[in-house]
Amino acid sequence: MVTIKKPQEIKTLKEGGKRLARVMSELSKEIKPGISGDKLDKLTHSLMLNYGGKPSFLHYKPDFTDNIFPSSLCISKNEVVVHGIPQKGLILDEGDIVTLDLGMIYKELYTDMAATFGVGKISPELKQMIKTTKDALVQAIKVAIDGMTIGDIGYAIESCVKKAGFVVVRDLIGHGVGYGVHEDPEIFNYGTPNTGLKLKTGMVLAIEPMVTFKRGDIIQRRDGSFATKNGMPAVHFEHTVVVMPKKAIILTKY
Repeated sequence: MVTIKKPQEIKTLKEGGKRLARVMSELSKEIKPGISGDKLDKLTHSLMLNYGGKPSFLHYKPDFTDNIFPSSLCISKNEVVVHGIPQKGLILDEGDIVTLDLGMIYKELYTDMAATFGVGKISPELKQMIKTTKDALVQAIKVAIDGMTIGDIGYAIESCVKKAGFVVVRDLIGHGVGYGVHEDPEIFNYGTPNTGLKLKTGMVLAIEPMVTFKRGDIIQRRDGSFATKNGMPAVHFEHTVVVMPKKAIILTKY
């Protein structure tokens, strides 16, 4: 069931999204060779509490897996696309890429965001894939307006990605958000224009292109994380947005 958020709820989501974006901004400053996933997770938890929220991922169990997520932060390194666990043994090295994916509850409403960062100096190919995925998210948000469709969002993402010579991860999706971590509708990173659910003002969506090289096939690991099947690096960006008549509101801009 797709929900429409009330104006007062959108106002609260704006404030929560702004606070979550501040957390991401602070975390981004700590991305450097030698830092551990565990340290970033502890910092995430502390920052969320300091900003008046609480982590929505901690102890969360998605419907599609039996794994209960043990941390406040998803940290996905190189070939891991999503849901990587920030363990002590996960150390960032020069040349890696890493995605930080975090969600926060603020006044009982949920926002969600993700961004991929280079660790130290990274290859030109990785820089280009990061830029392309950011661009794909921008294009998707442009069509997240009243009267457009889920298919329009997916088409905008995949068109941008294909043009740059990359591929989308087809088996992982964006989603509705606001009253919980995951809500309807499902938002695919590919699609056909003018197909699928029609967007309406007040829908709150987590749009999240995931992009890699050559093939988008994935595998699920024992810890519940998803990685590219061919071992190639993947990039992931995500914003929570509100559908509006002329221009979507980005709640998690930083």
